[in-house]
Amino acid sequence: MYNDLKGKVAIITGGASGIGRATAIRYAKEGVHVVINYHSREDEANKLIDIIKALGVDALAIQADTTNKNEMEHLMNATIQHFGAFHIMVNNAGIQSDIPSHTMSIEDFDKVINVNLRGTFIGCQLALNHFMERKFKGSIINISSVHEIIPWPHYAHYSASKGGVKLMTQSLALEYARVQIRVNNIAPGSINTPINAENFKTQEDKHDADMFVPMGYVAEPDEIANVAAFLASSESKYITGQTIVADGGLSLYPSHRNFEYDELLDEFTDKI
Repeated sequence: MYNDLKGKVAIITGGASGIGRATAIRYAKEGVHVVINYHSREDEANKLIDIIKALGVDALAIQADTTNKNEMEHLMNATIQHFGAFHIMVNNAGIQSDIPSHTMSIEDFDKVINVNLRGTFIGCQLALNHFMERKFKGSIINISSVHEIIPWPHYAHYSASKGGVKLMTQSLALEYARVQIRVNNIAPGSINTPINAENFKTQEDKHDADMFVPMGYVAEPDEIANVAAFLASSESKYITGQTIVADGGLSLYPSHRNFEYDELLDEFTDKI
């Protein structure tokens, strides 16, 4: 669909599964050579490399902790050594955990902030340096969440990290707009990925999750990959600093309460 992407090179962090995996395959179908960054899913990353190469493009799998700048520099350098350059950076790596805020440890808070916000900044900064050095009109795509907009009880650390990604994206986009480096953000809603598997473990759970979305279904990762392909292409060349919310209308709700947790709070209130 996007002929200008053919022959370009993309790095995708957290690329072995979920949205990262779907984006890698979509890019490969567009003729993009893909570098899959993974943290611990080596087998999945290697299987994905075989799928991508079968689509007629080249691919690498490189292990790196996205919160470690030295390891991320290795990821970039290995990419440049193999391909000569890269043109698209997708900061997709992220984690979440369900913890009531009054019991959340500082270590738990820091871990999510480090991966989701610090790691995304490191990826952005290294890509910006590369694009500036080569005078590329590069594209940086950050994967945020609908929870940069919607508060989420038990996920204060996650929501804070994604809210940070939104404003960081806007700040970097404004800073580098004059040199035509674009920085955009995708905010997915309910997506059928491994990170959300616990929410869909039974048919009843999946049905409830589907019905919670105004459009009536939880999306597959491919639907986010489609947005990532558009934002990497010249079809979006006048778009920067924007968040594309792909959530089936979820953010249109005025409230995003977890009613099962309200019962616990009611018990607490009764004791006051």
